[in-house]
Amino acid sequence: MSHSGQGPSPRVVEGWVSLRDAIADGQRRLASAGVPSPDTDAMLLAAHVKGVPRGRLLLHDRMDSTERTAYERLLTKRMARIPLQHLVGAAAFRNLELAVGPGVFIPRPETELVAQAGIDALRALPAEERRAVDLCTGSGAVAFALATEAAPAHVTAVEVDDAAFVWTRRNADALLEEVTAAGSRVDIVQADARTCAADGGPLASLRASVAVVTMNPPYVPSGASVRDPEVRDHDPALALYGGADGLEVIRGALDTAALLLQPGGLLVIEHSDEQGDEADEGVPALLAADGRWRDVADHRDLARKPRFTTATRAMDTV
Repeated sequence: MSHSGQGPSPRVVEGWVSLRDAIADGQRRLASAGVPSPDTDAMLLAAHVKGVPRGRLLLHDRMDSTERTAYERLLTKRMARIPLQHLVGAAAFRNLELAVGPGVFIPRPETELVAQAGIDALRALPAEERRAVDLCTGSGAVAFALATEAAPAHVTAVEVDDAAFVWTRRNADALLEEVTAAGSRVDIVQADARTCAADGGPLASLRASVAVVTMNPPYVPSGASVRDPEVRDHDPALALYGGADGLEVIRGALDTAALLLQPGGLLVIEHSDEQGDEADEGVPALLAADGRWRDVADHRDLARKPRFTTATRAMDTV
């Protein structure tokens, strides 16, 4: 069998190939297709086919014909830039493995820092005060991280999109035992992050009682071009695009956060690297101009790019 990309095809012996050769071939082909992380992806796809964690791949030295066919099918799809997480059906996020697929935003490593800020704030509180809301929750990544790492905590996860909410529910079911064992609780609510705490909204009863509100909202300007095909072609548009300036959903969600948070409560909100403290009309500027917040601070990700803003709910002045 010949492949595009450089290097020899794996040598077939009595229907099986060396696992090492198969992975090396996969790495070469993914690299030639422009996949950003070919070495890691080839190994993770092989681990998925073998049904073992990546760390246990070294205990196997062969890939039989059935496995090789499955691996070939996955490689072909990944070369077409279908997200790795869609192919294996899961995404790693901090200590969790979340079910993901078409219709839900794939959680990113950068968002783990948003979760960490919320976790730190909750851990600093007495157990009975650890009340959090995660807006635009998607797969539930941040919500379940809060519940399992800042336990015991009571978290409400809010998602508006029908397709994404299927995945929120799936992860709530899959992680129920883990959340319960931690002494925590996660309620999932299908609602609009911009209006869910308004009069008659499903979160209206939580007003002024929440210690932490987190959100990873859609923040890409609607006219912007998204380079990565994995994002552009596979992440849901509702999770990506935030109106003409990218801040439309954020403005409404800020109203919700202000209603939900008790005075002194913490808001943690992710944004693009172009919407940080160096932007005249970025998220920090938006919060600083709004009289409901104090201690506005922007934070950078591991690549030293502006990534999320924190702010404290001020005392109402009226």
